[in-house]
Amino acid sequence: MGVRLTATAEVGAYLMELHEAMRAVLTPALEEAVGILLAARERGSSVYFCGNGGSASTASHWALDLSKNTRHPVKGRFRTGCLVDNLGLVTAWSNDDGYDQVFLEQARTLLRPGDVLVAISGSGNSPNVLLAADYAREVGCPVIGLIGFDGGRLKERVDVALVVPGRNIEQAEDGHLILNHAICTAIKAMDAAG
Repeated sequence: MGVRLTATAEVGAYLMELHEAMRAVLTPALEEAVGILLAARERGSSVYFCGNGGSASTASHWALDLSKNTRHPVKGRFRTGCLVDNLGLVTAWSNDDGYDQVFLEQARTLLRPGDVLVAISGSGNSPNVLLAADYAREVGCPVIGLIGFDGGRLKERVDVALVVPGRNIEQAEDGHLILNHAICTAIKAMDAAG
C-alpha cells in the first residue's frame, strides 16, 4: 500500500521549506540592499527592475510597491521603472535584435550613473538579465540581484545578492515577492522611526 499524500501535508511541507529559505536571506546583504535603495532615493536616482516570467511579474510589482507604498512627506518618493512593463519595447527589441537584448537596450536608454538595477532571476542564469546587470555595473549603477537556488551566474555579477535557496522555482519566486513586501514594510518603518 502506497503512501497517501494530502494537500495539507504537501502545503505544510512547502511552507516550512519556504520559511527556511527565507531565513537564509537574513544576512548583511539584506541591510546592504536596503541601504542602496535608500541612498538612491536620497540622491534622486531611479530604481529599475527586470526579470522574466514570474520574475517579470515580481519586477512590476516591486516597482509599484516601492514607488507608491513608501512615500514619505519629507524623505520623498522612490523613482522607479520596470523594464518589462512596456510591451511594445519588449516585443520590438525581441523581434529585431533577440530576446537576450530586451533589458540591455532599455538600460542603455534609461540608466544613468547612480541609478539602481534590481535584477530578478530564479535561476540566476537568464541571458537578458545578465547582460543588463553587466551594463548597469559598467555605467556606475549598483545592481541588486534577487536570485533563487545557488545564485547562478548572476550572483557573481551583482553588487548585492539576495539568494532564496528554495528547492524549486516556486519557492524562489515566492521568496522574491516576500522580499518586496518585507523590504518596503521595513523602509516605511525606518522612515517613521526617523
